[in-house]
Amino acid sequence: GGVLEVPLAHTTRDKDKLIRRMRRIRGQAASIERALTEEADCYEILQQVAACRGALNGFMAELLEGHIRCHILDQDQKPKPRQKRAAEEVIGIVHSYMK
Repeated sequence: GGVLEVPLAHTTRDKDKLIRRMRRIRGQAASIERALTEEADCYEILQQVAACRGALNGFMAELLEGHIRCHILDQDQKPKPRQKRAAEEVIGIVHSYMK
């Protein structure tokens, strides 16, 4: 029989980009820890936490978009225009919600 080709998962395909984003988030978390260690002002720590949360939410939105495009909206199956439109709407809502 023929070899079944499995498309690369979006996390594998976008691995380098995702790892770079996670490294930036890790740097933000380390910055929060330093601020706590150095007894920084509460307002400064809150700003850093908000920035870190925003970055993590952006990462989650990107993963969800990739999941929808790769695993739900299977491009190999030629999605119907209605399915494609619905998926784009959900992706838009995910990005808005995760801001």
